[in-house]
Amino acid sequence: MRVQRIVVVALPDRDDERGGVIRTMRMNTSLVERPTSGATANALAGQLREVRAHTRCLTDDLSAEQLMGPMLPIVNPVLWEIGHVGWFHEFWTLRHLHSEAPLLDRADRLWNSSTVAHDTRWDLQLPDRAGVFAYMTDVLGRQVDRLGRGIDGAQQYFYELCIRHEDMHVEALAYTRQTLGYARPGGLADAAEKNAGSWPGDVEVPGGRWCLGSTGVDGFVFDNEKWAHEIELAPFRIAKAPVTNAEFAAFVEADGYRTEEFWSAEGWRWRERARAERPVYWLAKDGGWHRRHFHEIEPLTPNAPVAFVNWHEADAWCRWANRRLPSEAEWEVAALGEANGGRLAKVKRRWPWGEASPGAERANLDLIIDQPVDVAACAAGDSAFGCRQMIGNIWEWTASDFVPFPGFAADPYEDYSQPWFNSRKVLRGGSWASSERIANPRYRNFFTPERNDVIAGFRTCAVQSPLWPDAAAHPIALSVKMGGAGR
Repeated sequence: MRVQRIVVVALPDRDDERGGVIRTMRMNTSLVERPTSGATANALAGQLREVRAHTRCLTDDLSAEQLMGPMLPIVNPVLWEIGHVGWFHEFWTLRHLHSEAPLLDRADRLWNSSTVAHDTRWDLQLPDRAGVFAYMTDVLGRQVDRLGRGIDGAQQYFYELCIRHEDMHVEALAYTRQTLGYARPGGLADAAEKNAGSWPGDVEVPGGRWCLGSTGVDGFVFDNEKWAHEIELAPFRIAKAPVTNAEFAAFVEADGYRTEEFWSAEGWRWRERARAERPVYWLAKDGGWHRRHFHEIEPLTPNAPVAFVNWHEADAWCRWANRRLPSEAEWEVAALGEANGGRLAKVKRRWPWGEASPGAERANLDLIIDQPVDVAACAAGDSAFGCRQMIGNIWEWTASDFVPFPGFAADPYEDYSQPWFNSRKVLRGGSWASSERIANPRYRNFFTPERNDVIAGFRTCAVQSPLWPDAAAHPIALSVKMGGAGR
């Protein structure tokens, strides 16, 4: 854990128009703790190249018209977005750390997202495609050269921050292509385990004390993860896998979207305002459910997790199915905890499966394929309690509001989390488009509850009910058993 005193300068923050993406705001002057991963300079150079390859994979094939796209409140012009990524790297490493002069005199006026209003980004006199990519390549080359000369721990923090910033934009670019109906990204595989099947049932998780959050030895962390603090949890039962398309289709077919009693007041207002009748990319065709997957219409894969549903839709499904969303604490325990004599052990795993890094057999991450796999896939990634796919495939909504942990203090980028407390919901786990760096099990993602453009679904916890004491007798179970959904 490294501590450094800082001065007031601009630093990144969440972009309100692009939840999950960093913009630039003011840095506070307090004494802050900035843990890093401890990666070597060579490893950081490799990470820079890796994340840039993902950015290029998602943008190289787009036409000039697609690079601009339509003006929508939930997307940026892709050409502007990738230029902003390059600018962020240059600003915080080459200029802030190494005191280099700007490569483009007008770069701040083009790509500083705190001063360039969202709706004006389509009207800027941006460099053309070749110019933007050349700028990004120049910045990357200079960063690698600087790393080759060696850096200290305080400098490492900003390189790691910039890498994670580009990670966030990579995922945003992936779901922007989905939002705009662009072609599937080239170079990604199809879902190899489409037919892995379902993974039904719950697991029992004992109660006990748990340290929620991150510590200084967990590597790079964002301020909203600080610091680990002890809580008491009651025993609970949680699903072994996320809710599938087939299970969600049963809710749609039961007129769940038209039944107000299944929705919170806020959720019902959203449903009426959006005129939602089903998940945003679903459509009925040839007597069954299909979906738009990028620019193609495909049959809905019944045993893949439902995705592109918002918090209100997840909550409504739970009310209909007599289930509930887990709290983020329950989610973290189910992912990282172990049992000891009927109580939670003091052990907290690094990953659900243990200490080894993620691989394809454990998690669907890092843009290897272009969609979620079936919920029974990635068996080697099971947690100690038997929960599958806690990492990757889809982000998972939790019941928890995004609030500060006790003793919260802002990191240098003091507006990264603080302005959004109590107005967002927490998601955990990462998606198929997330990097391993972002999809670590302690990372707290957060979005407003109406956002259905992100790669998010949900898993659920059991609710004791005198109406349906036998879970197998609940209408959702009967519907799926009889093949009533996903046909």
